[in-house]
Amino acid sequence: MSVSAEHDRRPAAHSVVRSVLLRRLGVADAEPYRAFRLAALRETPSAFTSSHAEEAGKPLSATLRRLAGAEDGPGALIGAFDGSGALVGTAGLKVPRRSQERHKGTLYGMAVARGAGGRGIGRALVREVLRTAADDGRLRQVLLTVSEGNEPALRLYTACGFEVWGREPRAVLVEGRAVAKLHLACLLDGEGAAAGD
Repeated sequence: MSVSAEHDRRPAAHSVVRSVLLRRLGVADAEPYRAFRLAALRETPSAFTSSHAEEAGKPLSATLRRLAGAEDGPGALIGAFDGSGALVGTAGLKVPRRSQERHKGTLYGMAVARGAGGRGIGRALVREVLRTAADDGRLRQVLLTVSEGNEPALRLYTACGFEVWGREPRAVLVEGRAVAKLHLACLLDGEGAAAGD
């Protein structure tokens, strides 16, 4: 897949991993994406900066705006679909538009449905985001945050080439409980997962 600053309008590429189809999400995916995102926020509230209550209170038009922004680029929102066509995972790449920050992207919204764990979907989504970032041509690194104590996610990200560079104490308050966030980066110019699988 390729995204340029002018936005590449070619059809989105698809890849299949263990009977799961990975493809870019667009406005046509608004309803399943919203349902998937709300389920993820409800099941793992400390993994996200948004709360279930906040997102549930927003109209579908907010989801449409998010998907339209991802569709127009730069960046992307990738979905993983099982054999029945159900959305079972997501991961996004946000890219700043300001020229002095245009070299770095952020991996966001990473989630895999509980029943779909252990199939390599998370790793495939992270690698697809990194491939998308590398194909952009202007990005030099991808950043993300992970909640401290989420060891499975931390293992996944480090296995894909991310390294911890900092820790933010009390990054989010989840029902009054402080959760620290670890900051990670993957360099795309010669190091990390984007250089090769």
